[in-house]
Amino acid sequence: MLSVKKHKGLWLGLGTILLLAGFGGGAWYLQQADGRDDGPPGGEVSLPSTQGDFSLSELGEDQLAVLFFGYTYCPDVCPMTLSVVRQALAGLDEAQRERVVPLMVSVDPERDTLERLEEYTAYFGAGIIGATGSQQQLDDIAERYGVVWRKVETPDSAMAYTIDHSSSLYLVDNEGDIRRRVLYSPVPNALRSALESELEG
Repeated sequence: MLSVKKHKGLWLGLGTILLLAGFGGGAWYLQQADGRDDGPPGGEVSLPSTQGDFSLSELGEDQLAVLFFGYTYCPDVCPMTLSVVRQALAGLDEAQRERVVPLMVSVDPERDTLERLEEYTAYFGAGIIGATGSQQQLDDIAERYGVVWRKVETPDSAMAYTIDHSSSLYLVDNEGDIRRRVLYSPVPNALRSALESELEG
């Protein structure tokens, strides 16, 4: 059992994808409607992480991963998402929190080393795991989870580029089954409600 301490993709039907305008820096996020029968299959996520090699299959039978995709240089969505995860976990009781494993998968392997991910996620709580991998690994996971991202060059910025990316969170069990897809929100209510429902089920 894991302890909480311890795009490239194709547009798949415009009718099922919601394009949301982004915050400040002009980022966009793609979010698919919750509860679709023809949603992405999910599956195993096995990557190097800030806590050693991570694998969904190593979760306990009663544990869930809160999986989301982003990068540490993200100006708005990623820090907000991490804050939302922290707040949602704080709203659970201790036994429930022990069953939740938050995992941020970086889609910026060029810049996001494990050392940087460790430093970044630590700002939001010791229990958040950062992971990344090769471009091939990330492309495979992105396709299976319906995640979309694109690199945007910003030659006039010190960052050189940003990454526009999907912003949904996934509640995933140790078999890689997506139990719920939670759309991005700047408040923790939806995520906490989804977690409570799954953990009580």
